[in-house]
Amino acid sequence: MPYSWQKSSYSVTGANCVEVANLNSSVLVRDSKDTALPHVHISAASWDLFQRGVTSGEI
Repeated sequence: MPYSWQKSSYSVTGANCVEVANLNSSVLVRDSKDTALPHVHISAASWDLFQRGVTSGEI
């Protein structure tokens, strides 16, 4: 199944970046430099907690 992958607007070419596909109840995350590698499947709740931690500087 093809997913709609998105990369952060803060990403720069050649940097260590990830791409994210939102599936409503979960999120897929993959390496943007090697998209053939397997992706990680994360619950939407866990992804939300991760984003809040990054935004707040907690992680």
